[in-house]
Amino acid sequence: MAETEKITINMSVVDLGKIDLLVQEGFYQNRTDFIRTAIRSQLDKNDNAVQSSIIRNEFGLGVFICSRDGLEKSLAQGERKNYNVIGRLVIQDDVSPELADQAIESIRLIGTLRASDEIKTILMDRTGYGIEIK
Repeated sequence: MAETEKITINMSVVDLGKIDLLVQEGFYQNRTDFIRTAIRSQLDKNDNAVQSSIIRNEFGLGVFICSRDGLEKSLAQGERKNYNVIGRLVIQDDVSPELADQAIESIRLIGTLRASDEIKTILMDRTGYGIEIK
């Protein structure tokens, strides 16, 4: 199963009451089921726009793992990494801050970055888009 993130939303008491009514009537198992279904419905409705944007902006979709071995190989080939991610970028614990500094040129991320505090600090000026540092 895909990794999940917890979010908080604010709703009017009337909208929340309508959701609770639908749950009570058996249309949904609970509030979360309703909200997930509504979000998926909107994502499906806008799928063409999402796919077009992914292609146009050259994003990868999912969870991407950045390892010491991968970064060292890139440096050995005289290259630096550019990550364009929708989802999550994980910089593994075996990546030193020095290696990250040398090997990662940029991060365009809509989602979350999982990395050590030192690496987050070093890469902060190379990140763009809707990045959420965790």
